[in-house]
Amino acid sequence: MVLNSHISIVLYPQRLYLTHNLCKNSATVRELQIYYAYCVKFANFYECAASESVTNTYNKIKNKHITSGHRVGIVGGGQLAKMIGLSAMKLGCEVVILEKTEKTPSSSLAVDTLYGDWNNPSNLLNLAKKVDVVSLENEFVDANSLKVLEQAGHLLYPTSTTIELVQDKLIQKQALRDAGIAVVPFAAVNSQEEILQLADKLGWPLVLKARRDGYDGKGNITLNNATDIDDAWSKLNGNNQKLYAEAFCHFTGELAVMVTRGLDGKMVNYPVVESVQKDHVCHIVRAPARIDDELSDAMIELARKAVKIIDGVGTFGIEMFLSKENQIILNEMAPRVHNSGHYTIEACECSQFENHVRAILGMPLGSTKMIAPAAVMINMLGEEQGRGYPVGIEKALAVKGAHIHVYGKTTTNIGRKMGHITALGSDINEAEQIASKAASCIRFGAQK
Repeated sequence: MVLNSHISIVLYPQRLYLTHNLCKNSATVRELQIYYAYCVKFANFYECAASESVTNTYNKIKNKHITSGHRVGIVGGGQLAKMIGLSAMKLGCEVVILEKTEKTPSSSLAVDTLYGDWNNPSNLLNLAKKVDVVSLENEFVDANSLKVLEQAGHLLYPTSTTIELVQDKLIQKQALRDAGIAVVPFAAVNSQEEILQLADKLGWPLVLKARRDGYDGKGNITLNNATDIDDAWSKLNGNNQKLYAEAFCHFTGELAVMVTRGLDGKMVNYPVVESVQKDHVCHIVRAPARIDDELSDAMIELARKAVKIIDGVGTFGIEMFLSKENQIILNEMAPRVHNSGHYTIEACECSQFENHVRAILGMPLGSTKMIAPAAVMINMLGEEQGRGYPVGIEKALAVKGAHIHVYGKTTTNIGRKMGHITALGSDINEAEQIASKAASCIRFGAQK
C-alpha cells in the first residue's frame, strides 16, 4: 500500500514493515509520525505481531543512534570490515563490530566492538539493537541465525535469503545453473565412491570442495586421479563436512567483476579485471582486463544477472573463468566486498566499499569510473610466522605513486593477507612496475 511518493506499507504474513525510500526526497518527521501511527493501527487491525518490527524500522528511519549519520553494524572484524568502516566514516557514520576474537583490524576504528560467536542469534541481536543497519564482511554467518534479525524487524543487507543462496556453494551453483548461467559440471559427493563415479562421467582432474566456509584456496583440493581421493577426503574432513566436486576448468584467464546493487534494484558495475593467483590466493589484480569490448560487455552482463538472481543488496564479487573455447564460466560469487575490488579505493571515483555503504543505507550509488587508464593491486602476504609489523615499510613509502594499505593484524602466517599495494598508471605495465617495486620492500613476519 503506497501512502505517498516516498512512504509505503508492505504487509507480509508475519510482520508489517514501514519502508522509507531514502533515494527520494525525505519525508518530514511529522509525516513519519503520522504514518507510523497509521501503520500501528493497520497492524493491530490485522492482529499482526508486528508492532516491534514497525517500531524498530521507524526508529531506524529517524536515525535514533547518532545525529551526524547512520550507525552501521558489521558482522566480522577483519580487513574488509575495516575498509567498509573507513568509507562509512567518510559519510558521517559510526561503525559497530561483532567479532569472535580480540585485536582485529577493524577494532581500531569501531565506536564499539562486541565479542562472541556470530552464529549465536543473541549476539547478532545485541549488535542490531545498537545500529541502524547490519551488514557482513563474510558469508560464513549461518543464514538461519541471520533470519532472527529480520524477524525482529532489524535491517540486514545482504538479506538472509541472499546469504542462504550463496554461502553453500552447491546451492549457489544450482541457483546459477537453473537461471541459465554457465558453470562447470558439478555434483554433491557423499562418499569417496561417489567421487569415482563422477570421475567416470566427467573425467580427471576434478576439484573437491567444501560446501561451506572455504576461501583463499582453503577448502579446495584438485584431484588428478583416483589416488588423490583418500588424502583429499581426509584433509577436507569428508566424513563430517558436506562436500561437492566439479569438473576442472581448463581456463585461459581468471577474471572478476564487482557489482553494487541498491535497495531500489539499481546497479552499478566496475570494470572487468584479471587476477593472478598464487597458491590459490589472489596475488595480483589488473584493471581493466586486457580483453576486447565484446567479451567485457558479456562478462558484465553475466555478473549483473547473477547479483539480480540472488536479489543482492550491497557490493558483490563475481569471479569467472575464460575457457580455451572463449566461453565465460562463472566460478563463484561472494556476497560482499571482495579482494578483486581493492584497487577501486584509489582507481575509481567511488570505491566498492563506499558504494556498499551507500547501497545498504538506500543512498544513490556513486560513479565507478576509473580516474586513470590502468591500475594494479598486489596483495602482501605473510612469508613466515611472526609479528604483523611491515618490515621495510619506510622504503615502500618512498616509492612514488604507490598506495600502501597495512591491515593491522598483530601476527602473520605463511600466505596470510596482511595488506595490499595499489598503483595507477598510463598502462598496466607502468602501474605494475610501481606496485611491484613497493611490494618488494615489505616483509611480514621478519624481525623489525
